[in-house]
Amino acid sequence: MVALNTKELKLREQAKKLIQQTDATISTNDKDYVFLNFVLNYLPKGLIGLILAVIISAAMASAASALLALGTTTTFDIYLKNTIKQYSEKQTLLINRIFVLLWGAIAIGFACISSMFENLIQLVNIIGSIFYGTILGIFLVAIVLKKVQSNAIFYGAIFSQLIILYIYYINVVGFLWLNFIGALLTISISSFLQLLKRDSP
Repeated sequence: MVALNTKELKLREQAKKLIQQTDATISTNDKDYVFLNFVLNYLPKGLIGLILAVIISAAMASAASALLALGTTTTFDIYLKNTIKQYSEKQTLLINRIFVLLWGAIAIGFACISSMFENLIQLVNIIGSIFYGTILGIFLVAIVLKKVQSNAIFYGAIFSQLIILYIYYINVVGFLWLNFIGALLTISISSFLQLLKRDSP
């Protein structure tokens, strides 16, 4: 098995070199195609279409639910709570659809830059590491530090997220550390802002 694995790795490297010699613009990264290659070449013919349909349906369902959730949250929790004007149900629905469309455009933008990364798993981990730490910090503050009010948490999360984006930009630590740093920053900044508010006259 070890000998076969070594032989396979050598053949893959030879194939990559041959591809690069033929056309240097062609990507030789095949990490994202292992599962699809297995499905297309080793599963019975009747199951291939079914599995591909399941994969596409699951992707569409998860994407649709995420976009609808983002649009609804943006509409009701951010836009309508911070505007004086009163909207009818029809106008609210239109605003919700506009925000869903906006989030869809943002998602397409992320998809367009995904080819810049080594593979999709790495991209998902990087994006998650940038934002999950702040979300975890908000959750911990809400559960543990109940004296910290919503305004302090909100501004603490914003400051924390900006710092995390800067840390990622200057690339001083591995991106997985951003989870821990983001949570720690959110907790610290929120607590500090709440302390300042309490001490102010």
